Amino acid sequence: MVLDRLEARVALLLAALMMGASGVARGLAGDATLLFAAVGLFGVGGPLISIGAPKLIAERFEGASRGTAMGIYITGPSLGGIAALSLTNSWLMPLTGQDWRMVLFLYAGFVAACGLMWLAIASHPAARVKAGEVEGKKFNLGAFREILGLGEVRVVLAMSIGIFFINHGLNNWLPELLRSRGMSPALAGYWASIPTVAGVVGSLIIPRLATPERRLRVMVLLFVSALVASLLLHFDPGPWLASGLFLQGIARSSMMTVAILLLMETPGVPKARRSLAGGLFFTAAEIGGVLGPLTIGTLSELTGGFAVPLVLVTAVCLVLLALIAMLGRARAE
Repeated sequence: MVLDRLEARVALLLAALMMGASGVARGLAGDATLLFAAVGLFGVGGPLISIGAPKLIAERFEGASRGTAMGIYITGPSLGGIAALSLTNSWLMPLTGQDWRMVLFLYAGFVAACGLMWLAIASHPAARVKAGEVEGKKFNLGAFREILGLGEVRVVLAMSIGIFFINHGLNNWLPELLRSRGMSPALAGYWASIPTVAGVVGSLIIPRLATPERRLRVMVLLFVSALVASLLLHFDPGPWLASGLFLQGIARSSMMTVAILLLMETPGVPKARRSLAGGLFFTAAEIGGVLGPLTIGTLSELTGGFAVPLVLVTAVCLVLLALIAMLGRARAE
């Protein structure tokens, strides 16, 4: 709703400032309740970027170039993930005297600086969207019925829950999973960056290959990759575990991108409702984004390991394959 009323130049700046404020609040938190609220603040600013950036891309690019632009955009979180996982325990923590609060302050300042860089770039006349270039509709509650009335949209939204369950669950618990295999925190950080490195490559290549006529087949391959990865993550450190981390990165980097493209190009979703469609995508997806880390963490504590949570991830992958089959039948009809 905010994106329908504010131009992206302002909305994405506000998002970066709120995410930076979340980092500062985490560093200042004195107990678990305040830390929980500080992390929640990130969930206010984060969606403005998660929805606003794809909306900008949908407005500015068409066809295969749209997939390429989405792939380039997705490399940003991947590169940030590589830096955070590989540098935090090995470099920044020793640099700050093992003060994790100071590390969060540094990250918060970096995020705020990125927001100001965005403002400078987006304020350049060549980057501004001209008046009347993008037609839009004002938000109204009836728009929900307009989009949710489409069966294909409902299937994609269900898929988004499973995708975020896997992505957020494994992303948040992967370092701890690796530490449970006997790795040191620093070594676990390096190994946990393998999926992110693989994701950079995948996010640049796969979305461009996922042209409209091939998108469903590409999504099937991504779900199969996630399934195989969930099986290989049961292994101890070695080639099989490394292969599982690589496949997880390939799947994790592109499942969301291809799913958003499927949603944005669903017949019946008008261009003027793309920001609302993107909002609905992340509203549904974040159900999985919450359940993934909570469920994996709870099961690992109850069972004393990650074997059972990984079996659950495998089951979610099977459900996703069933959903993509449903979507394929709907497209054929």
